[in-house]
Amino acid sequence: MSHKKQSTAPLHGAYKPQLIVQVDKKKGGVNTVVMNNYKSEKNEVPVQVGNGSTVPLVDGNKRDEELGTYNPADHRDLKHPTSDLDTLIHLLKGSLGSGILSMPLAFAHAGLAMGLACTLLVGIICTYCVHILVKSAHILYKRNRVPALGFAELAHASFLAGPKSYHQWAQFAKSMINFFLVVDLLGCCCVYIGFVASNMKHVIDANTGTDYDVRLYMAALLPLLIAVNLIRNLKYLAPFSMLANIFIGTGMAITYYYLIQDLPSVETAPQFVEIKQLPMFFGTAIFALEGIGVVMPLENNMKHPNHFIGCPGVLNIGMAFVVALYSITGFLGFLKYGTSVQSSISLNLPKDEALAQSVKVMIALAIFFTYSLQFYVPMEIIWKNVKSKFTSRPNLSEYTIRISLIILTVALAILVPNISGFISLVGAVCLSMLGMIFPAIIESLTLYEEPGFGKWSWRLYKNIFLIIFGLVGFLTGSYVSIQEIFSSQ
Repeated sequence: MSHKKQSTAPLHGAYKPQLIVQVDKKKGGVNTVVMNNYKSEKNEVPVQVGNGSTVPLVDGNKRDEELGTYNPADHRDLKHPTSDLDTLIHLLKGSLGSGILSMPLAFAHAGLAMGLACTLLVGIICTYCVHILVKSAHILYKRNRVPALGFAELAHASFLAGPKSYHQWAQFAKSMINFFLVVDLLGCCCVYIGFVASNMKHVIDANTGTDYDVRLYMAALLPLLIAVNLIRNLKYLAPFSMLANIFIGTGMAITYYYLIQDLPSVETAPQFVEIKQLPMFFGTAIFALEGIGVVMPLENNMKHPNHFIGCPGVLNIGMAFVVALYSITGFLGFLKYGTSVQSSISLNLPKDEALAQSVKVMIALAIFFTYSLQFYVPMEIIWKNVKSKFTSRPNLSEYTIRISLIILTVALAILVPNISGFISLVGAVCLSMLGMIFPAIIESLTLYEEPGFGKWSWRLYKNIFLIIFGLVGFLTGSYVSIQEIFSSQ
């Protein structure tokens, strides 16, 4: 990458980036939001100031002979770096959660055999896109001599590493990543409200003989959500995550007990469905499987970051387990309940058994507690970008924005009570962009000048395929999901 050489005078204390790492659970699961501060050592290299970048870049006109020896892990100021096993556990927590409850519904939109094949295909593509994202990050760490980068910062740096015509879009790319993260996570919050309300409605209806509209339960959640989400300190939110993990783990264990009871023959379930239903499968499956939001924070916190995408590597082991468990859940749930399967498999459990009702209560509580952890990340992104405009009364302004966003998520959930359609829409719109399209673009720009696209530009064509695949999923999934939402009104 060539840039005009700026002043090479040492920049005393000029660059000490603090990257706030936020590990959110994905997709619809439960996980503690973790924050760590990374402080880069002083690089004493020119700072690329074009397009608002604060990423220090090595002058491309003068090749640094020691560039390949830079080890980002040696420059990370981590009080408690995570081991490979710790990272694997966090990856599983971040990828396993309430999204697994919707996998039988995904199979209903594909069929038993097609569902297994497509879940494996989506899992492989999602895992590969994480690979190229982290690999690009490792290249840019060394090239720019920075110890860590978040997802948005990585997109920014990759655009600066590409053709000069792309440099002007670097800040826009960073903003788009943050935008889709905010929309994705707030969309998940809307889905959570639907999950909680539906499970609580089933329990209350079964015990009182009432049949109130699920929207009333959603509205009743508003004051509780506001009260919990006025907590701004992560330390006080951590116990909620622990409770959520216990509830979701116990609830899923009991759910599997019900799923394996009196299973019908495999031949009784549809093996394939009409191809027009596959976009709904795509949106639902990628909503459940995609964990792109936790990847960079986990990698940034590792003691040995190269082990994340090694062979077999933390990522491969974790995603193999996730895909297998999601496939088993989708297979058993669809085989057990067929086309009558609901948006959350817990809603199919018997209404007249105390054990089954306890599952619904535990899952409702787990997802309710998870809302606060999920909400923390988009709130931080939004507040970081607008707090400079509220200098006179910042606390009041922040609380106002928090309450407004909570009201927005509840209002959207009430307007769109169709959970299955909302799940598919969030997956198709946000996660196809974050999980497939952006990683392909980032790798293409990172490799543009060095080492290039390979023989016959195979890397470029491969990434074009990923972008097209993501766009097709984005467009068809969005169209079918919106159709599903309006048809159920």
